[in-house]
Amino acid sequence: MKGTWRALMLPVGVLLLAMAVAALVIVLAGSPPVPALLAWWEGALFAHGALAESLLNATPLLFTGLAVALGLLAGQFNIGVEGQLLVGALASAWVGFAVSGLPPFVHVPLALLAGALAGAFWGWIPGILKAWRGAHEVITTIMMNYIAIYLTQYLVTKVWKDPNSMSPQTPEALPSAWLPVLVEGTRLSVGSLIALGTALLLWYVLKRTVWGYELRAVGANAEAARAAGVRVSRVIWGSMALSGAIAGLAGAVEVLGVHHRYYDQFSPGYGFDGIAVALLGNNHPLGAVLAAVVLGAMKNGAVYMQSVTTPAVPREITTVVQAVIIFFLAAMRFRRRTGS
Repeated sequence: MKGTWRALMLPVGVLLLAMAVAALVIVLAGSPPVPALLAWWEGALFAHGALAESLLNATPLLFTGLAVALGLLAGQFNIGVEGQLLVGALASAWVGFAVSGLPPFVHVPLALLAGALAGAFWGWIPGILKAWRGAHEVITTIMMNYIAIYLTQYLVTKVWKDPNSMSPQTPEALPSAWLPVLVEGTRLSVGSLIALGTALLLWYVLKRTVWGYELRAVGANAEAARAAGVRVSRVIWGSMALSGAIAGLAGAVEVLGVHHRYYDQFSPGYGFDGIAVALLGNNHPLGAVLAAVVLGAMKNGAVYMQSVTTPAVPREITTVVQAVIIFFLAAMRFRRRTGS
């Protein structure tokens, strides 16, 4: 319980620091900071439909944050979440438009499963290379990102392209594969509940199961875990596969719940934003929930802030905030590790 509270409180302190830096950047941009910050949070939470859009933005961030956090807990830095998300999204889109004649209660889970399996396979490859050959996961996952980007581009422009569209996109998924809308009149789907359920399930697995204990043991000290009888190689490739499955599920939820098709470059970098979510959430599933909601709200509010402030404060300021978060938390981890 102590670890849970720490995971929930850490984002608050780091966020306050990041917002102070954001206020300084706003001043340097020539805008008064207080009205800009108020507009930022009005657009995030209180404007018409803002809360639903913020939760919509938070959903893929939660999935990718959980994927990154799972890898870090196992001692693996999964930089390939973006690529795993892309292949998962395309796989779910294919099941959505190519498989017909199924009722929604079968079609939706099947399409989600396809996305998760595709992402799991994409994560398993660098995991097995690390477990059997010692190939560093940072290098292999970065390489897998590029393979995923160009493979999905090829498939969506040459193989599965919608013949009725000039854009590189697949045909629209059948309505039987769409995720139900959670709030009428908004784009928020039950995908947000799936993300929350994934976080709760992952918390249970990590804290209450033998495999979760073994995963955390390998992440803490792989050699000590091996000496205690843990099959370290199995934990490595298993954790990378599960991390990839969660990332693939992120892409599937975006396709089936928001866009209803796959189109090239639909992700603005959700996989990389997941690094900030994982670090801000202290690699804790419940901490990741809070971190994803905060960052999702900030992304949504920044668009509103840009439209109402004079001179306009660019919405890219959220990137500055994320950079401050990553820098500060990385410095904290380095200080703890070195004892300085």
